[in-house]
Amino acid sequence: MARAEWGSRLGFILAAAGSAVGLGAIWKFPYVAAQNGGGAFLLIFLVIVFTLGISLMIAEMSVGASTKKSPVGAYRKLGGKWWSGVGYIGVLCGFLILSFYSVVGGWTIAYIVKSIQGSILTTDPAVLSRTFDSFIADPVMPIWYHAAFMALTAGVILAGVQKGIERVSKYLMVMLFLLILILIARGLTLHGALDGVVTFLHPDFSKVTPTMIIEAMGLAFFSMSLGMGCMITYGSYASGETSIPNSAGSVIGLTTLICFLSGLMVFPAIFVFGFNPSAGPGLTFITMPAVFSQMSGGQLFGILFFFLLFVAALTSSVSLMEVVVSFFIDEFRFPRMMTTVIMSILMFVLGIGASLSLGIWKNYTLFGKNLFGLLDYVSSNLIMPFGGIMIAILVGWKAWPVISARLTRPDGTCPVWLPLFRFFCRFVAPVLIFVILLQNL
Repeated sequence: MARAEWGSRLGFILAAAGSAVGLGAIWKFPYVAAQNGGGAFLLIFLVIVFTLGISLMIAEMSVGASTKKSPVGAYRKLGGKWWSGVGYIGVLCGFLILSFYSVVGGWTIAYIVKSIQGSILTTDPAVLSRTFDSFIADPVMPIWYHAAFMALTAGVILAGVQKGIERVSKYLMVMLFLLILILIARGLTLHGALDGVVTFLHPDFSKVTPTMIIEAMGLAFFSMSLGMGCMITYGSYASGETSIPNSAGSVIGLTTLICFLSGLMVFPAIFVFGFNPSAGPGLTFITMPAVFSQMSGGQLFGILFFFLLFVAALTSSVSLMEVVVSFFIDEFRFPRMMTTVIMSILMFVLGIGASLSLGIWKNYTLFGKNLFGLLDYVSSNLIMPFGGIMIAILVGWKAWPVISARLTRPDGTCPVWLPLFRFFCRFVAPVLIFVILLQNL
């Protein structure tokens, strides 16, 4: 059976960028940047992204493109049977993340509905906080929205690589850019918004510390959808003529641009209305509704904002499910439809537990964490850094002859950066990611 391929290089780039651009780009990057020196943090972030980030992106994509296999088969082909275990861990990571990420994706749908209804139009963050806490603790409604989000994700996967993932990613990524630009334009019309932009971008080099640099490394790593097999899987659908370095650079550039634009979208508006910046769900589901409630036309812009969150969540979720589904298709020749349906149901069931652990099951903990927090911690803090370290070692040492052949130009000449890339994969990237791993333990 011939392996599916992307219909175009643009489709590959937009799908991969959609995978990388998740909720973290919107609800974490602006806060971390603003709290860690603004422009100074941005400069350091850019340096890390275009060294560590692009090296790992090229590494993952080239592993997929060289083998035309999902993570387990790719690791086995390049490293031997023992290396396939790393691929299994990556597939497990995608399964675990999507099980709780779909719950959060369901929240975005719920808040689109709440915005349309006008039920979150209040300027009091305390009221919005109680509303959010009450909603996620509800044993019924979040699960319905979780089911809806999982069904939408599965629907994209069922349509296949070109007609599903690629086509949807093209539309959604264009829509995401337009929504961000519309919300930025609205925010900049607010009186005093430019002062917020200056505050966000002003470089404060006094905050450049080893801890800040490590935080920038962690944010860069986790913002690029690395270490869990997504880029291996997407790279495996690239045609033989596709330039992996150029594609990786485009994905890194688009993802970084969206992170930056998210800061311009969020921070000036928060600054104008005097709210304390926060990160995570507190920013998106509490602070931002309070901001929109204070501006003219706020209900409409609130709807657009939560639709933007939904788009970001969906494009990431699609890539996570494709990692799992492609594994079963490659390894066991299971049909795409059957695999997608079964895996969606299993992830949905685990997600029910994650959702209930925020409410009626909140007292059931393991290692001091509820199920939602435990799934997040194990996948994000342990498995993803482990995957990043192993892909760097595989490419830099074990599989270099195959990878270097894939990265050599069609005329047979070696790119001048190739030796530096190998050095980075061999020695620099594993050390840096290990530091990130230790920081997040």
